[in-house]
Amino acid sequence: MVTDPLERLNRLPIRENLRGLRPYGAPQIDVPILLNVNENTHGVPEDVRSAIVEAVEGAVAGLNRYPDREFTVLREHLATYLGHGLTADNIWAANGSNEVLQHVLLAFGGPGRTALGFPPTYSMYPLLAGSTGTGYLTGSRDESFDLDARTTASEVAATGANIVFLCSPNNPTGTALPLEVVSEVYDAGEAAQAIVIVDEAYAEFSHSGTPSALELLPGRERLIVSRTMSKAFALAGARLGYLAAAPEIADALRLVRLPYHLSAITQATAVAALTHSAKLLANVDEIKRQRDRIVSGLTGMGLPVAPSDSNFVLFGGLDDPGAVWQDLLDAGVLIRDVGIPGHLRVTAGTQEETTTFLKALESLIRPRVS
Repeated sequence: MVTDPLERLNRLPIRENLRGLRPYGAPQIDVPILLNVNENTHGVPEDVRSAIVEAVEGAVAGLNRYPDREFTVLREHLATYLGHGLTADNIWAANGSNEVLQHVLLAFGGPGRTALGFPPTYSMYPLLAGSTGTGYLTGSRDESFDLDARTTASEVAATGANIVFLCSPNNPTGTALPLEVVSEVYDAGEAAQAIVIVDEAYAEFSHSGTPSALELLPGRERLIVSRTMSKAFALAGARLGYLAAAPEIADALRLVRLPYHLSAITQATAVAALTHSAKLLANVDEIKRQRDRIVSGLTGMGLPVAPSDSNFVLFGGLDDPGAVWQDLLDAGVLIRDVGIPGHLRVTAGTQEETTTFLKALESLIRPRVS
């Protein structure tokens, strides 16, 4: 009798490019301090919770009917939130930014087409490519995890990729992209008519003055800027991601979305949250302070830290990151091993969570630094 789940799976007539793969997912472990998946640990304020409950209660009255297939009111609110002269026609949304990216790959990728990413970066990009039958290619970053505009553009042109993923701030490194990189990559993809996706899931946590690729959208019909309400809005459980692009991009995504893919409950929740965006985003500055405090604390321990414009920090200098991860877990603090040799990643939480993490790490780190 076959007992191994992976072996049982592979006995099915599954697609060849899916054989041997394991589902995406970080460890879900019940410990006091969870700093591993870049959630907003502050939670939703009570008055905003009440507003969401009221909005959902209103939506429940019509659950016998299908939701607005075009989620028009939600798109209008998202366009207002982003600004930059955007309208509802520029907006698309789905159940988390992962589904938004999946829609893009379904519309513009597929068999015989390729996507290009620049590791270390968001680990879902190759998984999304594989699930849609899109080939996945990798480019290069420098030793500081940055992308050089000229080098990156050359790689885009040389590969002839149909889709290019640029993550800014980049996950898991936290590094932000200069707009020069985006514009040169866009121009380099002209011959292949490449769709260029700038994934700005963590944009709200960027340092003051860090530009958004939203500035580059006018006149660039192949450019997409994706965002999420999971992070800064503290709505990871609501599953709402969205993008801004030329209206024809949204028209293309309508061809591949499932009917009524955004429930009335999701739409009501997101609209209520956007109506109270100032209160939901009030903790962003505090999260940024804790991020900077982590950077300072880790630097003081002699650990190299990647510059971060996000709500997390990647740090290195570890001889045995697995052992450090386990010792922190034993101390009740869960952070993330992202598979980069000698490195770990930690989410910026509340002041108390940050203090506990830094004290725990300080107590065990010295014998293990390289």
